[in-house]
Amino acid sequence: MKWTHFVILQVIIVIAISGLIYMHNDKAAIVKIPPKELAQWYKPENKRHVWLHNMFKLRREMQAVQFYAESKQDDNLDKWSSDLEKHYKKIAEMVPTWSKKLDLSTISRMQANVASKDYQGVLTDLDSLQDNCDACHIDYQAITALTYRAPDFSNIEMEASVSFNDHMQSLIKQVNQIKIASDDGMTKLALSSLADLKLGMKSLGQVCNDCHKMEKKPYPNKAMQQTLVSLEHNLVNGSRKDQGMDLGTLAVQACANCHGTHRLAFGIKSLLHKEQTFAELVKH
Repeated sequence: MKWTHFVILQVIIVIAISGLIYMHNDKAAIVKIPPKELAQWYKPENKRHVWLHNMFKLRREMQAVQFYAESKQDDNLDKWSSDLEKHYKKIAEMVPTWSKKLDLSTISRMQANVASKDYQGVLTDLDSLQDNCDACHIDYQAITALTYRAPDFSNIEMEASVSFNDHMQSLIKQVNQIKIASDDGMTKLALSSLADLKLGMKSLGQVCNDCHKMEKKPYPNKAMQQTLVSLEHNLVNGSRKDQGMDLGTLAVQACANCHGTHRLAFGIKSLLHKEQTFAELVKH
């Protein structure tokens, strides 16, 4: 094959692949996954969210440097800029693969401008550093929070051989069974399903306590318990409208409010970190 033919063939292949990607741009999203070594700086591999606290320090130090550069207070400016340099460079120590993302020339220039009392230069350097931080945050901030701060329910067992997901599915069935039995006038079945729902919610509350340690009874809380009492009363004595209102209120209190935080975050986390087979990639 002649060299020119080879080059033309490569160009055709690139154009074809680019065309396929463009045709499917509404069916796939590109997400950058943070390096696995970041996990050692988050729970549960670490006792504390060390990476997160380093980010908090940087944000506070950048604000302090701006404040003292604008007010031209040399002593405090020197102290805070030194701390900023230390914690900025710590990023490379914690995750070496991200060292190339750091703007070390700007942080060094800032220190020189602090020493020479070039306050405007310090503020200009600070803007450059902020741009550097923003560039990484755009790529990684949301996905990192989902990866390391969203709860993981996949390995939880509620009881012997009953997974967390199976337990949640049983709660959904119980809520729907109450509604079905209520609509069809089967009071005994509605009440027995409500009794099962109460037991299931109580078991679920033990899992909630693992994280919500500061709350006396996070699940089922006082409002949920009041609704359960009202629902039980209305299943016997109330109208179908009263039963429906209680059940709808309970669904919001005991299901939707928690799902809005935990189920969405865990679902996206699981989706983003799912191992894709070659067949699935080709399909996309």
